[in-house]
Order: sequence, then C-alpha cells, then structure tokens
Amino acid sequence: MTIRNVRDHGQRYRPRMACLKKMEALVVEMQDPKSGVKSQTQRLVITTIPHAITGEDIVAWVANRFNIDAREAQSIGTLMVAFGYVYPLQDHKRLIIKADTSLYRFQTPYFWPAQQWPAEDTDYAIYLAKRNIRKKGVLELHEQEHYNNLHKWMNHKWDFIVMQAKEQYRAGKERKKPDRVVFDCQERAYWVVHRPPPGTISAIDYGLDRLTDPSADEVKKKKTMDYYRRIVIFTQQCIMRSRVKSSVSLGAIVKYITTCKNHDPFLATCLPSNPWLTDDTTYWELNMPNVEIPTKMRVERWTFGFRELLSDPRGRADFRLFLKKEFSGENLAFWETCEDLKWGAAATMKEKAQQIYKTFLAPGAPRWINIDGKTMDITVKGLVHPHRYVLDAAQTHIYMLMKKDSFGRYMKSTVFKETQKKAISPEEHRFSDAQLEQNAKKRKPNLSPIVLRQWEEEEKARLAASGPMDITQVMSKLDKRNMLKEGQKKAEP
Repeated sequence: MTIRNVRDHGQRYRPRMACLKKMEALVVEMQDPKSGVKSQTQRLVITTIPHAITGEDIVAWVANRFNIDAREAQSIGTLMVAFGYVYPLQDHKRLIIKADTSLYRFQTPYFWPAQQWPAEDTDYAIYLAKRNIRKKGVLELHEQEHYNNLHKWMNHKWDFIVMQAKEQYRAGKERKKPDRVVFDCQERAYWVVHRPPPGTISAIDYGLDRLTDPSADEVKKKKTMDYYRRIVIFTQQCIMRSRVKSSVSLGAIVKYITTCKNHDPFLATCLPSNPWLTDDTTYWELNMPNVEIPTKMRVERWTFGFRELLSDPRGRADFRLFLKKEFSGENLAFWETCEDLKWGAAATMKEKAQQIYKTFLAPGAPRWINIDGKTMDITVKGLVHPHRYVLDAAQTHIYMLMKKDSFGRYMKSTVFKETQKKAISPEEHRFSDAQLEQNAKKRKPNLSPIVLRQWEEEEKARLAASGPMDITQVMSKLDKRNMLKEGQKKAEP
C-alpha cells in the first residue's frame, strides 16, 4: 500500500482561476495548424527538436491577433510561460518570453494548471531523485534543500520513491534523444512553475489560502434584483441600529461589578466561615433551599432582578405569599407547572399538559390565568400534539406580566420589608491556625462511593460464580460492612 502524502501549498482553488479558461482558449487557438503559430523542426545545439516555435513568432502572432504593440504582446506571452502553457527549451530558470529566436514548445494539456490533480510532494520527490541520479548528486542549491527536506519527511517510503526514479530514468534512456530532451525540458518547466526557485515570482501563487471556491456555482449564478434588494435592506438596518457608547457600556460594567462584588465567591469570604476549611457547617445550614429565616446577603440578591428571585426557592416562596395576598397566585403556579412540564419525565408529559389546560387555560378553570387571545390560540393548537415546549408562549407572557407588574410591587410590599427586617447577618468566625490544623488532623477520609459500588459488584460476581448462595454468610458480611460505616461516622468530628 502506498501512503499518500499531500501537503497544502495553497493550491486548493488555483486550478479554477477565472483567467485560466481565457488563456486556454488562446493557447488552443495558437495551436491551430492553419491560423496558429507556425511550428517547425528546429535544431538545438546538435539535437533536432520537432514542433518547436520561436519567441518572436509567438509575440508577432499575439500582436497581430489582438492588434496591440509588441511590448503588450510580450507580456501576454510571458504570462503563458509563467502559467505553464508554453515552456522554454533553453533558459529554464527564467519564465519569460524572449522576442528572438529562443525555442519554445506548447505544454501537454495534461500538465495545464486547470487540471484537477494537485502537484504532489511524492511526484516532486521522484523528480528530484531522478535528477539526482542523472546529475550524480550535483543539484542546484534550492533543489538540494527540497531533496533533503522531502527525504526527511517521507523517509517511510523513500525506497519506493528511489525505485520509481530509477525506473523512469531507465525508461527515459531508451527513448530517442530528441524525445528525451523534450520530455526533460517539459518536466523541468512544470516543476519550475509549481515549485519555483527562491526569489522567483510565481504566477500560480494565489496569496492567502481561500476558504471558499471563487469559481463555485453559487458565485457564477446571476445576481437578481431580489439579491440586491436584500443587501440594501440589510445595510439600512445596520445603519439604523442603535449603538452604545463605550463610556456607557463601561459604566454599566463598573456598576454591575460594584453591585455584585460582595456576592462573588471568589472576591468575598463565606460567612460565618468556609465549611470546607473549618468543618463548621453553619454556612450550609443558613443557606439551605427552604430555610425559615434567610440571610441579608440572600435577600439582597433578590433585588438584582426577577430571575434571581425565581431561581431561589426561598425567594419564590416569599413571592408566592405576596401573590396570594393580591389574589394572583395562579400566575406563579402556572409558571412553575410549565417548568415542571419542560424538565419533567417524557412518560407523563401528555398527562401534565392536559392537567395544566384543565387547571389554568380551559373556560371556567379553577385557576384561570389572563392571557391574550393570540397566545391562547397558539397554546390550544399546540396542545393537540403536546411536547415539552408547547406552553412556552403562554409561560413567557405570564413571566413578563409578573416581571413588569408584580415584581415592582413586591419590592415595595410589607412582605418583602418584613423578610428583609428579619434577615440575619452572621458574623465572621475567626479560627486560629492551630484550630484549623487540629480540624485537619481529626478529619478522616471516607471511602469513595465508587469504591463501595465496585466492592458490591465484585461480591455479587463472586457469589454468582460460586454456586448456591449461603444467606447466613451474606448477612454476616453485610453486618460487618454496616458496622464499619458506623465506626467511620462516629470517628468523624
């Protein structure tokens, strides 16, 4: 199996550049036997090269074809050489067209850059290995550097690369000399285009790698009037969108930090003490979900927003008491049942939805809630096939109603003021270093539940494999384990 190695050289979308199609059409026209550039057998040193053309013939034909001067025609011819449609037979390092008797040939269409196959590093390594064999280890400086890097990178299949290079070199020696010279020039020109020497400006270089194909079908589609209309609407909306000044946003951030800094567990200490360090559980007892008397810090957090109040079970209970006095407790009850439907079990979803409809939404319901007709129609239609979020529209309506109306009145009510007056503010317990060290010594690690469960699973597996079960032995082991747990609890401070 051959390992395929392709390193990204930024050529993902180069083969489909927009200018290549036009240049290919021009090259095809130049190769026309009647109206194209005249090609004939030319002599290169002592070798006869068939179908060769001169640089001055190419420049003259382009100038005549587009009715331009010789300088512009020479620039177009240079682009053909730079893109690899025409390759030189003499000066390989300079990818330019010379308006003299320098010899050129048209590249085979298989090697045109518009083809979909990439210039792989494996092929380049085979080419360099073949040149290394032909030149007996004397390569140009940049080729030697590439050769060493590829040898190091593809060391796992270098034997395969050398074998391919030797086979190609042996097959090339069996060709006739003109064909061998033409093939060598053709191959060398291809790699000069796709792996140019340092300091050479490559026409194939597309700049930064593109993430989208510039010649994709979506780009080629004709842009209609609706396309430009949507762009105009989007631009107008962006211009009309309100912007917040940086000073205002920074002021809001400073206000938020000032308000919440005492409630941040990283910035403020635990009152009366941190139970993880002191073994004092007073902090947990004061902040239980449904504690009778909350702390002042907890009550203060309710004033930050309506969501903070609803997220705290103790705050929600206080808010429920206020709504009962105002005869609007059904709003909070409906919101809570919607949350239960949303996060409850799927098996009871249909029954819960029907119960909510009968209790809060049906005509003459015992706890009927006041929502607008449009929201009621959406909710009733959705209850035909109930799901978790079927009551979202009604729940959002009731939530905004409580937030804008009931929450503000609750903050000014006697219920909240009495709760705020009764709230306690625990004083900080200061433990000395000696007391903390003593607590740490008394603290004993309990067995992990994972370890206990693993022991139980091993015991069950062993008993199942041993045959009939002796109930007396099992009971005695369970008694020992229970005694061990009780001893550990008593040893804890």
